[in-house]
Amino acid sequence: MTEHVFRVRRYQQPLHRAWSTLEKRRLIEIAHRRWGKDEIALNVTRDLALQRPASYWHALPEYAQARKAIWAAVNPHTGKRRVDEAFPLEIRESTNEQEMFIKLRNGSTWQIVGSDRYNALVGAGVAGVVFSEWALCNPSAWGYIRPMVEENGGWAAFITTPRGNNHAKTMLDMARDNPSWFAEVSDVRSTGALSEQQLDEALAEYQAIYGVDFGLALFEQEYLCSFAGAMIGAYFGSEVSRAERDGRVRAVPVDEAHPVHTAWDLGAAHNNPIWCFQVIGAELRIVDFYVPESEDIEDWCRWLSDRGYTGIDYVPHDILVTEWGSKRTRIETLRALGRKPKRIAKVSVADGLQAGRVAINAAVFDAERCAHGLDGLKNYRREWDDDLKTFRQTPVKDWAEHIGSAWRYLGLAWREERPAVKAPPKPKEAVYTARADGMVASNMTVREQIEAMIKRKRGTM
Repeated sequence: MTEHVFRVRRYQQPLHRAWSTLEKRRLIEIAHRRWGKDEIALNVTRDLALQRPASYWHALPEYAQARKAIWAAVNPHTGKRRVDEAFPLEIRESTNEQEMFIKLRNGSTWQIVGSDRYNALVGAGVAGVVFSEWALCNPSAWGYIRPMVEENGGWAAFITTPRGNNHAKTMLDMARDNPSWFAEVSDVRSTGALSEQQLDEALAEYQAIYGVDFGLALFEQEYLCSFAGAMIGAYFGSEVSRAERDGRVRAVPVDEAHPVHTAWDLGAAHNNPIWCFQVIGAELRIVDFYVPESEDIEDWCRWLSDRGYTGIDYVPHDILVTEWGSKRTRIETLRALGRKPKRIAKVSVADGLQAGRVAINAAVFDAERCAHGLDGLKNYRREWDDDLKTFRQTPVKDWAEHIGSAWRYLGLAWREERPAVKAPPKPKEAVYTARADGMVASNMTVREQIEAMIKRKRGTM
């Protein structure tokens, strides 16, 4: 069998050595654009697949983008597909173009998958998984796949450029303190992969397309591996960052003396995140976050009830649609299951976003139970229109979209649970009536009349 060798660049060698020798079975590489992350991932995975017959996955943030980004991508220097270079035909037994699946002659299989469809993956014998552009992937995907990899003594690699201070940064910080992990940040200054002229040209292009400030921020993110600030285009990124800086992301116990309400974005299981919150005085407490794993609405309600979350369920205005395999509307189904659904009035997305920002600025979040929800808020972002060179008004339709939508509903709902602010009592005005004896009677006491007279005099001084 032909030995397949690819040239490892100088700055790729630490990752390649730790990965190819399995010196480390967990690896995270934060690297600048054009570092060659997917190239090294494809080639290392091939070598390991030839050594150990098993299943291997290469996960992209979304399945729909995988074909263009990896499967059909062409190396401009050779004119060949990168997949064909990494997995030459002579080592393959079969190829399924539709499923983006390759079976090698030694029995190993390699397939491109999407983190947005993680709960549809069946992984008998999975020995290795690559998460490409990990900062944009659904972090729940690793939680789902991890037991499969652990059971098989496998490895997992996470390669990405930064996308704000989200779960990729959290994983990097954890990995740096864990000796069983390989963790590295490779910015363009440290690698020297691009010349100063190339960097100047890249910065100029970004600023010409995106504007001076936005272009600089994007350049620093893509090439200098900056985690500073929010994800570019994020709706709630700066508000969540402020909550973290203010210490409002911390342990938040449930107060048993007050009900726990919920805000839903009704849909299929993975599209139906549920925020759980309490309003105590003027304080908004986000005590929990839930994404159902099954399609059974009874499981969702049981999860909430088992935790004592039996307050009002704030749901979208379209809950009157008949669904869930019955003739009942969604609101009827929830009521039959002992819930207390309440429809949120239909408002514009812009009004919902503003309400969501106000809610974040007023909220405290339980750091552990709401971690996935907070990642979703950081990743909930607008689409970029390459033709118009501006952001569209519509959100990117990925794993974070429904988390952000549910938060918009919470922003509208929690105001109904805030205690009404009582206006100060108006000054009592005297009402005089004539008596039968010719005297005049007042509805004010003598003391009140004296106080009113003093106030009038002060007002004329």
